[in-house]
Amino acid sequence: MARTWFHLTSSVLIVCSVLWFHLSTVNAKHHHRRPMVLPLHLSSRNHSLHRHVDNLRRHLQQSEFSRSTPNARMRLYDDLLSNGYYTTRLWIGTPPQEFALIVDTGSTVTYVPCSSCAQCGKHQDPRFQPDLSSTYQPVKCNPSCNCDDEQKQCTYDRRYAEMSSSSGVLGEDVVSFGNESELVPQRAVFGCENMETGDLYSQRADGIIGLGRGRLSIVDQLVDKSVIGDSFSLCYGGMDVGGGAMVLGNITPPPDMVFSHSDPFRSPYYNIELKAMHVAGKPLKLHPGIFDGRHGTVLDSGTTYAYLPKAAFVAFRDAIIREVHFLKRVHGPDPNYDDICFSGAGRDVSQLAKIFPEVEMVFNNGKKLLLSPENYLFRHTKVSGAYCLGIFQNAEATTLLGGIVVRNTLVTYDRGNDRIGFWKTNCSELWRRVQFSGAPAPAPLVSQSKDTNMEIPPALAPSGLLPNVLPGSFRIGFITFDMSISTNDSNLKPNFKELAELISQELEVDKSQVRLLNITSKGNDFLVRWGIFPAASANYISNTTALSIILRLRDHRMQFPERFGNYKLVEWNAEPQRKMTWWQHHFLALVLGFVTTLILGLSAIGIWLVHRHRQQAISAYEPVGAPIPEQELQPLQS
Repeated sequence: MARTWFHLTSSVLIVCSVLWFHLSTVNAKHHHRRPMVLPLHLSSRNHSLHRHVDNLRRHLQQSEFSRSTPNARMRLYDDLLSNGYYTTRLWIGTPPQEFALIVDTGSTVTYVPCSSCAQCGKHQDPRFQPDLSSTYQPVKCNPSCNCDDEQKQCTYDRRYAEMSSSSGVLGEDVVSFGNESELVPQRAVFGCENMETGDLYSQRADGIIGLGRGRLSIVDQLVDKSVIGDSFSLCYGGMDVGGGAMVLGNITPPPDMVFSHSDPFRSPYYNIELKAMHVAGKPLKLHPGIFDGRHGTVLDSGTTYAYLPKAAFVAFRDAIIREVHFLKRVHGPDPNYDDICFSGAGRDVSQLAKIFPEVEMVFNNGKKLLLSPENYLFRHTKVSGAYCLGIFQNAEATTLLGGIVVRNTLVTYDRGNDRIGFWKTNCSELWRRVQFSGAPAPAPLVSQSKDTNMEIPPALAPSGLLPNVLPGSFRIGFITFDMSISTNDSNLKPNFKELAELISQELEVDKSQVRLLNITSKGNDFLVRWGIFPAASANYISNTTALSIILRLRDHRMQFPERFGNYKLVEWNAEPQRKMTWWQHHFLALVLGFVTTLILGLSAIGIWLVHRHRQQAISAYEPVGAPIPEQELQPLQS
């Protein structure tokens, strides 16, 4: 009887659980290439003279700046090795038109594709349309600029060492930095592209935000307006992570930040005074002036890798090989390049420091910048647990340090004090630690309208949603999106559990809110449907969180490590909160009451049956020695 009661109770509980699951869930129906290098363009002959005058003027201005000068705090996107660059979001015009721009300290012009461009590629966002901006003005031809054929408008022309180029006209408009920024929108001059070639044509990013030294640099323009201090900072995420932060303007440097002198007259590029390099604590045997050739040691955020003069590269390469002689040498991921790669180091990036040696860069002032393995290695895309040197030989005497060297390093370009500072930190978390949290909100709507209740400008309404969907009583129950993933190696299947955690980080939601709904595969191609659900304590996703998620999905801002292969967001959909019937709303209470009643009832029946069984046993009991009734004897059969 006890066994029967147990089975009956278990069956009822299982049926109730299945019913609840049915009512509460949703029936959900990169090839390795050398990343783009944006080295340095040639400057005009008068550039040094202009820079000298500008530098003296800014040193005088700097003393007038208050420490409370606001700055533009902006989040970085993309991944250095997967994309070859980092981007930030910038809004231009009235109403604002949004763009994803490559962060480049080697460029002095900020430019975006123009709607009139005769030769521009297909990029992340629509082209800039001057006619739709009420605040746009062309920069009229004047003696200090090059002019178009009609001698009406100033032009720009930038050519890069990897044979790409950008050219167009100059315009002036309101530039916005997002609602996370203290700096209000400012008027600035930028390039409106009419032609682009090479990697600039094929890249996904819209254009470039120029942070270099020069009158057209966005930094120089803001400093000239006295709206920010003469400084900016960049912080690139680490290996397999991506993201980071950028600040235009002054910040208070950490106490243990390491500085190197930067000579603005040495070259038009940001440089440091590199004196020596140590590998595993041992100095490389090099000529003292090896890092001082031509432009010296240059920092360029638009370049992916690092490039050393031949003698320095050979010494560095040989020192690394000696330290990891126990690892197996393998061919690089791209047969077009003779990469130096090692296998057998494992996939856990946090353990690389136990295998690969530390590298130190020693400055002229004796200060040292520590380089972790992620600062000189990149992950092999075809061999699991293999890594390759991300430092190469330069064809000329200049030492060029690209973004790989400063991953997980806050770099402050303190132009006002002619120095550059370095501070090791977790750049992917820096955004949250300094209260940069949340996706970059849409730029302020710069217009004459007095309507202050609009939450987002119509131009930024996500596809598939009307501009007035999110405000008001509308509540989003869940968000789904489909992602296609292609891997080059059939032995390297995507780790969907790890991918779910990365999605939660990119969308800034709890990992319990991200659910894998469906997977279909064909060979090395996967189509995966994900769902973003409300937090455990909520019945719907708040409008703020939903808008943040939708904008990131719409603009393809999620970035994942290159080991996941090529990925693409196919489509997304936001479902409204479903109104629950009285039965659904009280389902748990009803089930709990039913189960409780059932258990109590079964328990009572069980007690009654046990009691009855005992009574029957007692009534059937007869004491020993009781007289036995006489029985009729049957005659024996003969």
